[in-house]
Parts: sequence; C-alpha cells; structure tokens
Amino acid sequence: MKRVIQIVFTLVLGLAYLNAADFLMPDQAFKPYAKVNDNMQIQMGVKIAKDIYLYDKKLKIELVDGNGLSIANIQKPATVKHSGDDVYLQSPNFIVTLKNDASLSGIKAVKLKISYQGCSSQGLCYEPYNKIFTLKVDASKLSSNAPKKLKKEVKSQTDTIADTIKSSSFLVVLATFFGFGVLLSLTPCVFPMIPIISGVIISQGEGLTTKKAFALSLVYVLAMAIAYTIAGILAGLFGSNLQAALQTPWVVYSFAAIFVALAASMFGFYELKLPDALVTKVSSNSKRSGFIGVAIMGFLSALIVGPCVAAPLAGALVYIGQTGDALLGGAALFSMSIGMGVLLILVGVSAGKFMPKPGPWMVMVNEIFGVLMLGVAIWMLEKVLPSSITILMYAMVGLGFSVHFGAFDKEGHSFKRTISLLLFIYSLALFISVLAGVPSIKQPLGFLKPSVVTASSSIKTKEFQFTKVRSLEELNALLQKNKGKKIMLDFAADWCTACKELDEVTFADPRVRKKLSDYVLIRADLTKNGAKEKALSKAYGVFGPPAIIFFDKDLQVIEPQTIIGYMEPDEFLNHLNSL
Repeated sequence: MKRVIQIVFTLVLGLAYLNAADFLMPDQAFKPYAKVNDNMQIQMGVKIAKDIYLYDKKLKIELVDGNGLSIANIQKPATVKHSGDDVYLQSPNFIVTLKNDASLSGIKAVKLKISYQGCSSQGLCYEPYNKIFTLKVDASKLSSNAPKKLKKEVKSQTDTIADTIKSSSFLVVLATFFGFGVLLSLTPCVFPMIPIISGVIISQGEGLTTKKAFALSLVYVLAMAIAYTIAGILAGLFGSNLQAALQTPWVVYSFAAIFVALAASMFGFYELKLPDALVTKVSSNSKRSGFIGVAIMGFLSALIVGPCVAAPLAGALVYIGQTGDALLGGAALFSMSIGMGVLLILVGVSAGKFMPKPGPWMVMVNEIFGVLMLGVAIWMLEKVLPSSITILMYAMVGLGFSVHFGAFDKEGHSFKRTISLLLFIYSLALFISVLAGVPSIKQPLGFLKPSVVTASSSIKTKEFQFTKVRSLEELNALLQKNKGKKIMLDFAADWCTACKELDEVTFADPRVRKKLSDYVLIRADLTKNGAKEKALSKAYGVFGPPAIIFFDKDLQVIEPQTIIGYMEPDEFLNHLNSL
C-alpha cells in the first residue's frame, strides 16, 4: 500500500511539473525598472512578458524614504477591461513627479517601492511582489508648484476630456460636449449627411412648411444622436467598434443601393413610399410614417455614413470604459451628437424655407438632389471599390447630368448653361484621368504637368513607407525589430473618411514627409475589423480610427502625444516638433 501511495504521489508531482513548464517564473514574467529622466522625474514600471497582464488595483508606487522630498503626481497609462478588472496588457510606464516644498538643494537619494501582481492568460495568477529602488535626484531642479503644471503637460487630449467628465457638473459636461459637437459638424464626417437630410426634406413635396421642415430635421438629428449614443456606450463598455462592424462590403453595397433608389425617385422614375395599406396599419396618421422614415434614415446614416472617431468621442469612451458610468458618458455623447446636428437642422430648415412652388423649378431641384444622392452612394462605394472605378462613376454621373441640365442647350438660360458646361468640363477631365491611369478628384489633369507627376509619385512613395500590421503579434515583432528608433503607429481603415484626409492632406505635405523621415512608420490596418484587429485596438485603448501613437526608444508609448482624429499639416508638424 505504501508503494502505491509513493507512485501516485510521484505521478502527481510529475503532472504538476509538466503543467508548470508552460508558465514563466516570476522573474521572467515581471521585470520592474526605474530611472531618473532629465526633468528629474522618475520613470518606472514593470516590463511584462507575452501573455502576461497586471492588475491596476494591485499596482502601487510609494515613497519609502523621500529624504525631504515627496510625491507630487503619478502619471499612469490607460488600462483596459479584462474579466471585469482594470488591467495592463502592455508593459506600463509610470512618470513620478516629486516636489520640494522644503526648498532643499543638492543631490538627494530617494527610495521608491513599486508593488504589483499579475496573471498569465493561460490561467496562472502570481503572488504579489514588490521592488525597492534607490535613485538620486537633484532637489534644486524640483519646484513646489510643479505638480499642477507637469500634470497638465503630461495629459493627453483624450485623457483631459475624460477628466472633464469626471470633475465637472452634469450641466457643464453637457454644455462642453455640445460645443465639441458644433465644432465636429465642420469635419468631413458630417458633410455626407448634408445632401441626405436636404434630399429627405425636398422629397416631402408640396405642402412642406418651415415648421414641418424643422420637425423632420429634428427627428433626423435625434435619431442620429441616439445611434451615436448607443454605439458609443457599447464601445466604451465592451471596447467594440459598432460602426466598424457596419463597414463590411455587403452593408456598404446595400446602403449605397438605398441611395440609388432614393435618387431614382428624385428623378421621377417612381414615388418611393410604403404601400397605403401598410401605412394605414402602422399609423392612422399618414404624416407620421414620414417621420418614421426620416428617423430610420438618421439612425442608419450616423452608423454607416459617418464612422469617425475624434478626441471628444474618444474621451467619452475612455470615461465610460474606466468608470462604467454609461449614464453620464452616454449623456455627454448625446449632447455632442445634438451639437453635430445643429448644422444639419439649419440645412433642413433652409431646404424647407426656400422650397420652390410646384412647377419646372421643383423638377430641377429634385433632380439636383437626386444627383447629390448618387454622389453619396458613390462616396460610400469608395470604401470597398478601387478609386479608378469610383472616379469613373463620378465622371459618368457628372457628364450625364450636365448634358441633361442644358450644357449644350443654346436656348437655355445663360447662367444654367455656364454651370452645366463647367460641370461637363470637370467630369470630362475626371474621365480622361481614369483613361490615363492616374485618376484624381482634386487634380484630374495634373498628370499633364511633370512637376505634379513628381509630387504625386513622392506622395505615393511616402504612403508605401508605412509597414502594415493587422495583429498584435505582428506589431510586437516589428516594434522589437526597431527598438531604439523613433516609431509612429497609425491606426487607419479603408472606410475611415478622416484617415483618407490624413493621407491626402497631412501626410502628403512635404514638410510633414521630411519630418517623418526620421520615424519608423507603422500602420495598423483595421479595415477588416476581425478578432485580431479588435485585439490590436484594445491593447492600445483605441476605439476606432484615426488614431496615432508615438513610441520612445524604449518602446514605451508617449501617452500625452497620442493623436485622436484628423489634424491639419501645420498642427501636426508642431506636434512632431514637440516630441
């Protein structure tokens, strides 16, 4: 019997050893470090191995012996949710700012202790550990009022906005985000909605009053705001990007087909409406069904037409993700969406106010908005089709409409003919650019000038310098390969409007290209939005493109310098110069 017990015990130990063989030893999984930078700040953290994560609530930094100095502020990187806990999936880097209220001078030795606990994604949780570092700091370079100034400097724009929600009153948060929304209404993300809401208002036909136009516009904007709010709350709570999920080819094709159908109805091929019998069942008031249709269009437009992420949106999502307060975060997003809709309401009311009386002008206005609807459909197809095909579509629509509008009608109104001829010439130039193999919306005949060809080639060459990655594994391997260099990581997607603006305007600027020549350029391609892409975004706290992250030579993220959303060339250049 004793022999049997020994055999069983040996087998148990052997199995335990085999299982443990897959796990790292604590000194392999965690490598704490600390150093003093030129500003007498202490950069410390824990380098973690692959598939290891740290608990935020277990990670503490405290001064064991300050030698007359004390901690003023600790700048922490962003965390992510993992099984209900806030954790660090990447090696966190903390910036500890000391203060010298006693006006001490000379070199002081301070002792800092960092405590931490983490787990392996394979299921093993390690015991709590701590490490004490003795560092030398020049006390004369510290200031007693430095904390507030330094804290303000190291905050990223997104974190600052998230802190605004945390520290401000409910009404201040709503007012602030409403203002953000008004500013965002001037970005490319909202522009495609202008012909949509205008077309919806115009399509109401006779009897449209300013009051009804306002009501329809308001319904459209409220539905858009609800869509943004729901998508934002889900993104903040679960780290998902609902808008990205709706950019798959079949969704884009389907929605583009809807706009083509709306355009055909504007051209008078048919009247697009629900059957009278169905309308009667839905509501006894036929006018109400029109509001339902507008609401549906507003809801879908927000998710499919304008999938952009800007700093205010990212700040609200960070707040929701960190606190779980979906109520206040959602209210901020809703207020921002209403601010974004102010311009749309003005456009909608204007469309109703200046609605011409029934007659030839009504037909012309409907046709114009029909062309705008076709333009929106083609703009959406840019996300899934080559530029040569979409520019050819723009050219065909422009040529056909300019001829129909009277470009060659000698008896037509001179102003109308002039506009038609200009549209015809531009559309013909687009068509020629496609035939020449260098399609371009901005400079369709630019290939005729050698200097423009050279500039175009330079831009394309610079774009090709981005090394694309689609998974965290690919990125980590590339980062390790380029350790010691300056690195810029650009999160982008083919369906992202602001990303295209960055490529065509900001990254095409010669000054920016020259400055970026010092950087290793990496592009995280989120177009497919699959499991790998989602994991990559989640690891860096990115809720959607565009987002630009900078790494120092130790592969640590420079948190305050993170860019969310589109940035003009001059501003981007100043940002690079501040690194």
